[in-house]
Amino acid sequence: MPLKDAAWHDRMYNNRALVPDFADHFAHWMSASAQARQALPCTLDVSYGDGPKETLDIFPAEQKDAPVVIFIHGGYWRSLDKSDHSFVVPALREMGACTVVVNYAFCPGTEDQPVTVPDIALQMTQASAWVWRHIAQYGGNRDNITVMGHSAGGHLVAMLLGCDWKRVGRDLPAGLVRKALSISGLFDLEPLRKTPFLNADLCLTPAHVRMASPAKWQRPSKGVLYTVVGGDESPEFLRHNRLIHQAWGPKTVPVCEDLPGLNHFSVVTELTQSGSRLNALARELIGR
Repeated sequence: MPLKDAAWHDRMYNNRALVPDFADHFAHWMSASAQARQALPCTLDVSYGDGPKETLDIFPAEQKDAPVVIFIHGGYWRSLDKSDHSFVVPALREMGACTVVVNYAFCPGTEDQPVTVPDIALQMTQASAWVWRHIAQYGGNRDNITVMGHSAGGHLVAMLLGCDWKRVGRDLPAGLVRKALSISGLFDLEPLRKTPFLNADLCLTPAHVRMASPAKWQRPSKGVLYTVVGGDESPEFLRHNRLIHQAWGPKTVPVCEDLPGLNHFSVVTELTQSGSRLNALARELIGR
């Protein structure tokens, strides 16, 4: 049994160290994202709030009254950008979706304006509420919203599935989010408190862990969460994928899969590959 000390946690969660060619993946994302923004109709940097980085990019579908996908990027709640993730849009548009790619503030923020993981989760509720209120102007069907996210984004979409929307806004429907796809998500933040290279920025407290660990919640009464992880990811990421299935059960998490041969970065690119398992799951979820 390995000693689960600080060094072990860093090994389990430092994906850039686990994937030596991670920079090649980022370069591909950025290039493909720039091409997508150039080739497709889009409205960029729309504000959904007044806080730091509270902006989103909208890519309408070809048809009106289209299903809507909100995509939330990863980066351990402290890095990357929506502009790095426009590359997912062409595949989602081919599925008929109007896609919204969102930004959020980064941990730890500043001394004057600190940012925590629960703060970011609240930003995502505000972004989703903005989409519900305004997406019809861009041809989207606000009553058919799917949320998808990678890594930290995978964690945040699970949070959205469990959100009490009436507490966010009285005008919002209780079922604003009923469909979620988590790619390499994290569902219990307690191990990250023990991961030095991360918690230096995340500054997680026991209260943050309780508030922002979906695996510690009662399962949402309605809606479904599909979860996938790359088969070549660390044992901890594989464990998190099983954990939310165990915590919420097969009714709420009907899909919980390890995708063979994929690492933490290639797995999200798989979403864009026609004929792949992840692409098929995304299409199925949008069509539910």
